[in-house]
Amino acid sequence: MKQKSWHLSRRELLKGGGIALALPFLDSMAWAKGAENIAMPKRMVISYFSYGAYMPNGANGIQDMNKPAHEWTWWPCQEAGELTFNKNSAPFAPLKDQVSYLEGLDHEGGWSLGGHSSGDVFATGADMKEHEKTNNISVDQAAAKVMGHHTRYASLVMSSEGGTGSYGASKTLSHYGPGRPIPSLHKPQDIFNRLFKPYAGKTTDQVRSELSREKSVLDLILSQYKSLNNRLGTADQAKMEEYLESVRALEKRVDRTTAWTHTPLAKVNANEFNLEVSYKDPQEYLRCMYDLMFVALQTDSTRVATFQTESENSSQSELWNFATYALGYKGATHDIAHKRPADYSGQWDLWRNQQHAYFLNRLRTTKEGDSNMLDNTVVLWGCGHPHASHSTHNYPIQLAGGRNLGFKHGKLHKFVGDKKVPLSNLFVSMLNSVDVPTESFADSTGEMKELRS
Repeated sequence: MKQKSWHLSRRELLKGGGIALALPFLDSMAWAKGAENIAMPKRMVISYFSYGAYMPNGANGIQDMNKPAHEWTWWPCQEAGELTFNKNSAPFAPLKDQVSYLEGLDHEGGWSLGGHSSGDVFATGADMKEHEKTNNISVDQAAAKVMGHHTRYASLVMSSEGGTGSYGASKTLSHYGPGRPIPSLHKPQDIFNRLFKPYAGKTTDQVRSELSREKSVLDLILSQYKSLNNRLGTADQAKMEEYLESVRALEKRVDRTTAWTHTPLAKVNANEFNLEVSYKDPQEYLRCMYDLMFVALQTDSTRVATFQTESENSSQSELWNFATYALGYKGATHDIAHKRPADYSGQWDLWRNQQHAYFLNRLRTTKEGDSNMLDNTVVLWGCGHPHASHSTHNYPIQLAGGRNLGFKHGKLHKFVGDKKVPLSNLFVSMLNSVDVPTESFADSTGEMKELRS
């Protein structure tokens, strides 16, 4: 068949693109620049646990707040107001003045999704069943777009399994926008190297030279597009524009990385971490991941981070056995959410709470300016459903930190009945607290003023 003038060969389309699209994500971190001369950084962290939370005092795992409080239910207390803590939430008792629990929040766009799809929309609020089937931007990336230029890494995206997963089975919380999930990092050694050894033993001059070549290739692709565009049909032009958007993003990353090669890297000792930790020691693994996130924030490597501690679909991973390794449970971790064994369900929540409390305590006990890192960091912690039913209403939600960002804590808030508001209202408040002016996000109806001082 004779090639028409508007036909494009794969070789022509991708000419020079192999190098560009293999560009390593060299964005790293910036060492603290002299705290006495600058305002304290404002940070946002989102962490997610999977397979639901234990709520035994209700049918099929759905909490019945008319029944007496249960000592092992995920919610620390029953009545709205000042926090008290039960056995499940005990790790957060020393942090009472730094945490809030928020009952009744969820994403309407996730109501029709199954429980195992909750991780997809937890940080986006997208209506994936109807109008946003390829998801949408996540709240962390909305923040990173505005504040990411302050640090070598615009954001840090982590999970315990890595990659993106698939729609309905996400292994990342973070999304640039529709159809653009961000692959999460899950190997401690790789995370450390990317943060603190991004040049892989090369000199900065060598790195700049490579980046210059990458920039030339990207410029070539963009210039070729101008001559090719007139030979494309309308549908192909739309597809090509999506491709070019990725190329432009890479070009911005090259420019940004080149600029940051003039700033010294943070010096962090790898021996402070157990970077070869095994999944078979889940506490050591999760704490190593939390430690890496902590030091990334502490060194001002990034101010935005997400961590999906488990995905909702981990049957092919050792995470399937986390509860066995941690508690001696005889069965897959996922089974706890359905069988709700009395001797393990609340204890499994307790174990996960202990790991997250460890991270919050590291932030709280690290002095920063006249206060501490937790006061300058707002941390969302939660899941998209309870045990058993996998109901995607009333997410288990805790918010911590950010007192210097305008948040106040120490209470259980109930957004139920005529007080019902979307979880996205909290996202609006979180974005505004880190100087990302926002009037709306996803299905929000306004700010969540109840938590703002």
